[in-house]
Amino acid sequence: MKFTFNHFNFNVLDLEKSMNFYKESLGLTEVKRKQAEDGSFILVYLGDGETGFTLELTWLRDRKEPYDLGEMEYHLAFVTDNYEESFKKHQEMGCVSYVNEEMGIYFITDPDGYWLEVVPAK
Repeated sequence: MKFTFNHFNFNVLDLEKSMNFYKESLGLTEVKRKQAEDGSFILVYLGDGETGFTLELTWLRDRKEPYDLGEMEYHLAFVTDNYEESFKKHQEMGCVSYVNEEMGIYFITDPDGYWLEVVPAK
C-alpha cells in the first residue's frame, strides 16, 4: 500500500484576506474550489504550480469567532530558494513571528494565527 501527500487544511475567517496573504507571502494560488450549494462553506485549494500538494482553506459562513489554535505545537513548512529575499519580504509584510538564527529558519504567521516555517533550500 502506498500513500502520497494530498493537502493540508486551515480554517479561516476571511477567505479573501487569507488567499491574498498566501499569494503575496508564499506565491500560492487557487487551483481548485468547492462551494456548498447553500453557501454554508467554501473550500479553496492553493498550490505552488510545481508540486501536487495543496493547502486547503476552509471558510464557514456561520463562523464569526476566531479559531482556537491551542498551543501552536504544529506548523506547515515551506522551502525557499532565496532565504534572504524571502526573509526581507516577510519582514516588510510584518508577518515574521519568530526567528531561529541557530537553525537558520524563521516563522511567519497568517491572518488567522497559523504558523508557517520558512526553510532555506539546502
